[in-house]
Amino acid sequence: MIPRRFRLAATALVAALVAGVVGAGGVTPAATAADAAYADISGSGSTWSQNALDQWRRNVQSNYTMTVNYRGLGSTAGRTDFINRSVDFAISEIPFQLQPTEKGAQPEKPPVGGYAYMPIVAGGTSFMYNLKIGGKQVTNLRLAGATVTKIFAGKITNWNDPAIQADNPGLAMPDRPIQRIARSDGSGSTAQFTMWMSKQHPDIWTTGMTSQFPDDVGATLQNGSLGVSAYVGQNYGEGAITYVEYSYALKSGFPVAKVLNAAGYYIEPTASSVAVAMLKAQINTNASSADYLTQILDGVYNNGDPRTYPLSSYSYMIVPTQEGGTFNADKGRTLGAFAKYVLCEGQQQAEQLGYSPLPMNLVQAGAEQIKRIPGAQGSTVDINACNNPTFQPGDSLDNNRLAQTAPQPADCDKQGPSQCVTGTAGAAGTSTDVTGSGDGGAAAGAATTGTAAAGAIAATDPAAASTAAEAVYDANGNLLSGAAGGGRAAASAPFSIPDPVPGAPAVMMAAAAVLLLAAIGVPPLLLRRSRRPNGR
Repeated sequence: MIPRRFRLAATALVAALVAGVVGAGGVTPAATAADAAYADISGSGSTWSQNALDQWRRNVQSNYTMTVNYRGLGSTAGRTDFINRSVDFAISEIPFQLQPTEKGAQPEKPPVGGYAYMPIVAGGTSFMYNLKIGGKQVTNLRLAGATVTKIFAGKITNWNDPAIQADNPGLAMPDRPIQRIARSDGSGSTAQFTMWMSKQHPDIWTTGMTSQFPDDVGATLQNGSLGVSAYVGQNYGEGAITYVEYSYALKSGFPVAKVLNAAGYYIEPTASSVAVAMLKAQINTNASSADYLTQILDGVYNNGDPRTYPLSSYSYMIVPTQEGGTFNADKGRTLGAFAKYVLCEGQQQAEQLGYSPLPMNLVQAGAEQIKRIPGAQGSTVDINACNNPTFQPGDSLDNNRLAQTAPQPADCDKQGPSQCVTGTAGAAGTSTDVTGSGDGGAAAGAATTGTAAAGAIAATDPAAASTAAEAVYDANGNLLSGAAGGGRAAASAPFSIPDPVPGAPAVMMAAAAVLLLAAIGVPPLLLRRSRRPNGR
């Protein structure tokens, strides 16, 4: 029999390590060490939010041995997969289109079984471009909403158009044709962008909201967010512009256009400018509505705060509320734990990845949807221990700390004769010389956003910093040579930034297992040795 003192000591050591596993990094997806084994889950859909999703998937795999598979096929494909019950969840920027929203379109059939929309991350749809003046990269382009709409409607076809020149008094715009690059697949990005154009400039964009970009305006079509950003980032992409999530421009090392807001300032879609914009978003709060928790963005488009980016929105995870198809309660436990991680600790990395973290009201609403997932009852979100960067314990629902600390734009960002020379997004560290008739100036705080993120990537993965110069793609965005993140990709490696506690729970769990084995095996050996004469 093992002496009681050995059993007590071993139990105390194992208990201490298990407690460390549960406590490491704040809120953990699982409540106890017994919950360490998760069923694999799979999803498909949006490429708009895929950079954030892929980082979160790496984090939970490393920290909690949780496997979350995901295919970025576009929001339309993701919703179709969910309707067919071939995936456990989907990601989309727009809800199911149960009524036709565009000419000639067929409505989507309702999914079999219950479902709910859970917000996962906010961000800005940006306009990544590749333009040079005198052989030097332009990094400070500005565009009014009407100008953007005319470009993608095919009504402005050259970079020296008077409307573009009026937006950019500090630049002598070159006589060069504009290449419009748009999504070839059905996408939430296209739907969000075309909805904004149809509401803000219906006299210019007459097609209405559509998930499929029209093929009659002369745009070059590419598949996925990585496809459009890859095209713009190549040498043959000089003169090109596309619409894509800010994160893709950030990681590709390219700038995005500052867009004129309702207050008369040209603003970049940083985490803080998106956070300010989203304060005016209206949310469908009717729990009995099929579109519960979906966003109404008219207030965002016309937000009068000078710090706001007008094309701000957030993405949804569509989760099942009933078992069926490939989904069961075991998978629901994994999905609930992953969703909890996304709403809380995952939001800490949103800004580094080129997104904006969710505010408290959306976190609380999302937490209510987790409760509806079969098998996810153990993933309750404690709002006071959530570790979300937009709020702290005791904050009110309408508070957003990112919005409170958002800097005011510089005078040179105001519509008029001056134009800030500071670069944006992935080119934040590169300024552009004044070549036009206007004055220059530096944007307030803009130079730190992209360079800080790029520095974080280079510090954790030096190879990622040099990949942009090494990768070469063909005219369809396919990798020809060099390193990339796999498949159709932008000219950079995928983000890989450290989780707040990278791998700590997994390491501590392994140590606990070793101690447990030692607690079982060592005491009998010591006991037998103590019973030998003279200890021999």
